[in-house]
Amino acid sequence: MKLLIIRHGDPNYEIDSLTEKGWKEAEMLAERIAPLDIKAYYVSPLGRARDTASLTLKKAGREAEILPWAREYNTRILGENGERRIPWDMLPEKWTAVPEYYDKDKWYDVPVMKEAGMEEGLRWVWDGLDELLARHGYKREGMYYRAENPNEDTIAIFCHFGVECVILGHLLGISPMALWHGFMAAPTSVTTVNTEERRDGIASFRVSAFGDISHLYVKGEEPAFAGRFCETFANTEQRHD
Repeated sequence: MKLLIIRHGDPNYEIDSLTEKGWKEAEMLAERIAPLDIKAYYVSPLGRARDTASLTLKKAGREAEILPWAREYNTRILGENGERRIPWDMLPEKWTAVPEYYDKDKWYDVPVMKEAGMEEGLRWVWDGLDELLARHGYKREGMYYRAENPNEDTIAIFCHFGVECVILGHLLGISPMALWHGFMAAPTSVTTVNTEERRDGIASFRVSAFGDISHLYVKGEEPAFAGRFCETFANTEQRHD
């Protein structure tokens, strides 16, 4: 089976939709995805993901099922200023000093994460993902999946960067902290995850492409900056905090 994890286009967070650039990106994405043989489409309930998906679905003449757990990951930690913030905005000098953050089974028990109820938020996504994969023939057993109905179907999920890293962390056995802070999936990027069944009935997942935005480059469209931080501190035009 092939899983396509697609991030929404350049976001307008104020109205939970897309910027003008985001709509342009979504149209380019639709030209890429709509012709594919997609078994099933799924989408986050949030507007920016649904709007992105809408152009592909219209072009393909298809509909998508809404997955509540595929909304942007929303378990927030308590910041130093007393405000709640997303955990992938933690400063590098803070999180890298805590070895547990690199451990897939220990990172959410670090006090700041435990206070936020991080494990509960994670399990909502994990359980939803595993239920979806079971529907498509793959049932989780420990750290691998039992191929109860092995297939070469492709399914697509339109969602968000934060939850994408939670999904990948669960499939690959990696702490999302390492993924959140070490990887960046640009708006409308496509991450491809394939099953590998080297022994009959035992499947694992492997990423064959992360954050692919070739549909933008082929059109000469620069990727949006949303989700990134400043490349150099002196660049005041790029996001610092």
